[in-house]
Amino acid sequence: MAITLHLCRIPPRTDLFSSHSLAGGPCFRSRSSLSVKCSGDAAAVESDFDAKVFRKNLTRSKNYNRRGFGHKEQTLELMNREYTSDIIKKLKENGFEYTWGTVTVKLAEAYGFCWGVERAVQIAYEARKQFPDERIWITNEIIHNPTVNKRLEEMEVKNIPIEEGRKQFEVVDKGDVVILPAFGAAVDEMLSLSERNVQIVDTTCPWVSKVWNTVEKHKKGDYTSIIHGKYAHEETVATASFAGKYVIVKNMDEARYVCDYILGGELDGSSSTREAFLEKFKKAISPGFDPDRDLIKCGIANQTTMLKGETEDIGKLVEKTMMQKYGVENVNDHFVSFNTICDATQERQDAMYKLVEEKLDLLLVVGGWNSSNTSHLQEIAELRGIPSY
Repeated sequence: MAITLHLCRIPPRTDLFSSHSLAGGPCFRSRSSLSVKCSGDAAAVESDFDAKVFRKNLTRSKNYNRRGFGHKEQTLELMNREYTSDIIKKLKENGFEYTWGTVTVKLAEAYGFCWGVERAVQIAYEARKQFPDERIWITNEIIHNPTVNKRLEEMEVKNIPIEEGRKQFEVVDKGDVVILPAFGAAVDEMLSLSERNVQIVDTTCPWVSKVWNTVEKHKKGDYTSIIHGKYAHEETVATASFAGKYVIVKNMDEARYVCDYILGGELDGSSSTREAFLEKFKKAISPGFDPDRDLIKCGIANQTTMLKGETEDIGKLVEKTMMQKYGVENVNDHFVSFNTICDATQERQDAMYKLVEEKLDLLLVVGGWNSSNTSHLQEIAELRGIPSY
């Protein structure tokens, strides 16, 4: 019998940081040049607000840190103790395969925390060491891994409470520390925090920031961003907040619907009226979105954890649609694409595709049940008919 594992690392329990850590850190000052108005517990963005300029100014302010606090060696040592496994060590030492009794276990060649996740967790650990006595908040789970999130909870890193679907930022006081997770944070959340005179610790994955830069380019060129992602996922919410006009498609079926609408029903007849379009994507479009006006020029972006092949196929479909609608010679005036697929996501998906080519009786993906990465890896096995959990 052969089973295979595609793992994140499962840690044993160990002591966390004590309060005998270095204190300090830069004070926070909000920039007077920002023009905002507040509504309830969140900051409302003016119509002429430039999100890119705001974020650039924020990253240069004294209240902001995205590089850690000089405790990298200590925090990585702690993480290595917590997030290592003797089973994984045995598998790696034996060519990613080992037999225990009658059961052969195979390990994917790419697994575990990617660089962006490791960096995010490490900076969050550093934040508690740097600020041993301050209240520390986090705007979302730092990553979708219950073990890691439990560790931060034990460090007394608290989640911003949510009531009726809205984050209650009024619990955050001047002098508190707020961590932005690896997925990033929406512009209005950053804006609200910048007005509250708090210390911001930004662990956003650089690959996510790369997608933000892409949708900024779309906006500058007056292209609508077609974002391949899940509209309620924290990363996609953040990406959409940096976009101008956008529509979020979860999969190829939704992308085909959009493209069929662009072609007036000549692709596969899946779309229908403008009203039906707006109803279908009512939670996944920018305010005031008009499919008759806003699907003339389109660019592709993605949630970094989506399936690489599907993102590529969606891009090809939109490009082909624009060629059919406006002519091959005019496609560059109606379609633009930049590579925003995360290398680490691609490596793990490629390792999974390689793994499912082998004869397997069972496949286990170890990770957070609500993790997009985890679910897509499991989906690869599912599509091959391999029992998987």
